[in-house]
Amino acid sequence: MNFNPHLRYNKRNMMLRSLPRTIGIIGGGQLGRMMIYRAKKLGFRFAVLDEEGAPAESLADVFIRGSLKDALSLRRLARAADVLTYEIEHINTAALEELQEAGTLVFPSPASLKIIQDKLLQKQLFVKNGIPTAAFFTEESISAGGLAKGKFPLVQKARREGYDGRGVRILRSAADTPLPAASFFEELVDIDRELAVMAARARDGSVAVYPVVEVTFNAEHNICDTVIAPARIDEKTAARARRIALDVVAALDGVGVFGVELFLDKQGRVLVNEVAPRPHNSGHYTMEACLTCQFEQHVRAVAGLPLGDAALLRPAVMRNLLGQPGSAGQPVIEGLYEALGVPGLSLHLYGKAETRPFRKMGHFTVSAATVEEALEKAESLRPILKIKGIPECAGIRAGEIV
Repeated sequence: MNFNPHLRYNKRNMMLRSLPRTIGIIGGGQLGRMMIYRAKKLGFRFAVLDEEGAPAESLADVFIRGSLKDALSLRRLARAADVLTYEIEHINTAALEELQEAGTLVFPSPASLKIIQDKLLQKQLFVKNGIPTAAFFTEESISAGGLAKGKFPLVQKARREGYDGRGVRILRSAADTPLPAASFFEELVDIDRELAVMAARARDGSVAVYPVVEVTFNAEHNICDTVIAPARIDEKTAARARRIALDVVAALDGVGVFGVELFLDKQGRVLVNEVAPRPHNSGHYTMEACLTCQFEQHVRAVAGLPLGDAALLRPAVMRNLLGQPGSAGQPVIEGLYEALGVPGLSLHLYGKAETRPFRKMGHFTVSAATVEEALEKAESLRPILKIKGIPECAGIRAGEIV
């Protein structure tokens, strides 16, 4: 067979021309912002839909101001992009289905998103596919005898719109007031530690899985505080967690990066808690600690490119920078100079114009030779690096360093 380098060159160019040039992101929060600045190196343009002032607005090639639930705004984004993805789940899925039927590429699919938007449907999908999860009860199954007949304690979870600890309530007795929302009830797992895995699946079905990480939460607000990579667990447990995460993504027929949250209970069971169809807080560490970060990986997957290597380069600890309690207004960064002098530290500020108590304003990652060393450095920064809010009339500009 004769080798024709010119023909091979042309075929390659034809393939490259078939790739999307503009990625449309539904949602312009910090995840969209990081997706743009970590995947821009691949040569894509980015169109973003969100409200004015969203963190990704200043980085987008095209920014469309509008609601994520407005069908007209979603159609405008589709016209500006070659493929659509999203960085938040609270979207008009009916409009996305219409766009998909009209020929717009949407990844992950609207069908996957509809399941993920309803946490009860998630749970039912796990059971249907033999994926281990905590025992749960629907409102209908428990309402016949009332909550008094339930086996307390129970965890009540709102079916929709819950995130960052919202929409979850622990009921320890029938006297506790339940959430006023369509819900289901779950056994209270005797948790040893909470884990997470970022798993990626390409359009052709190929997969990449990141290391298992350990996640700790703010006890008062149940919001992610710290991510430790890799998790301090044995390899057998880690392998089981990675396999379960890939099973979840396959059950959803997902394309993109998925954040799979898990419980490791005190009996050694690994149970799926829930899943996010996008880059996730528990994967931020990958920007410094992995060969291919979660944001680039997501863009590769939805654009039809091969997945990158998800290997961990060195241990890392990520910590969220939350708005300080009792503090609101224009953000002021405290301790920045001292923090940036710490070896192995990388800081990400989200560009939000206003801080509120426990609002995610940024994060930092510390890489080190060992998990223990990274943890020690991250812990030393807790009393130093803070984001506080001041009233606009105080005469200090937003984002000013003090």
